[in-house]
Amino acid sequence: MSRPDLNMLVTLDALLAEGSVAGAARRLRLSPSATSRALARLRESTGDPLLVRAGRGLVPTPRAIELRERVGQLVRDGEAALRPAEMLDPGQLARTFTLRTREGFVENFGAALLARIGDQAPRVRMHFVQKADRDSTALRDGSVDLETGVVGRMAAPELRVQALFRDRFIVALREGHPLGDTGLTPARYAAGRHVGISRRGGAAGPIDEGMTALGLQRDIVATVDGFSAALALARASDLIATVPERHTGSLRAGMRELALPFPVPGFTISLLWHPRFEADPGHRWLRGLVRDVCAALR
Repeated sequence: MSRPDLNMLVTLDALLAEGSVAGAARRLRLSPSATSRALARLRESTGDPLLVRAGRGLVPTPRAIELRERVGQLVRDGEAALRPAEMLDPGQLARTFTLRTREGFVENFGAALLARIGDQAPRVRMHFVQKADRDSTALRDGSVDLETGVVGRMAAPELRVQALFRDRFIVALREGHPLGDTGLTPARYAAGRHVGISRRGGAAGPIDEGMTALGLQRDIVATVDGFSAALALARASDLIATVPERHTGSLRAGMRELALPFPVPGFTISLLWHPRFEADPGHRWLRGLVRDVCAALR
């Protein structure tokens, strides 16, 4: 059995609403002969004459009367589905968004983001989850709306990306640390005892690459998988923690911070999302809020 031509619903709606071929033709901007041929196809598809001659006009059959409201609603629903999304009213938005981030992002930007959401869209709720890896499956399947991080070679090519801010590595020490008053040099930095940060454990990063170029090597006495743990160890000992500056601002409260004594490239923290949400008004609104908050908090 062949599938019906759903385009004919528009023609049927016009015929049933106008009650005449000529009126439907004007409404559809078709010729009367083309509209008459369309009526013949509709009669064949429905197995009903739909409109029959009564004097000089046409009257609907019982089946046509039965279909008139249903067809009209189908056409209106179809037009609404194909119409561009209306302007979003955040105050009426009731939705929960999931944002996956590396440790430090929520601590530094979360409060400001929630404040703006509360002002504009009090019925919106946020679910913050930790980013344990760079797997983009959660973005693809829709369980995560947005993600922040450094875009690497392994990122899924279809993901949309928007730069949020630039960051750089700095040295974090406890107050009163011996290195704080001696003037940090590459040699003094290398001679210290360090806490390393690696989610994979033991992997060399840009800090170690920068030191290798100088013929130096860090003495990493402990490795942790997060910024908070590294800073907690450094705050309570003479260990040296090397962390991203903007990503760990609130986590370094009460600590001394110094510039790295050798060049290490900075990096960009970006916002990522799946293209399925590209045109979604609520999603687009939230993306703008995240960008604004990150731009405001320097």
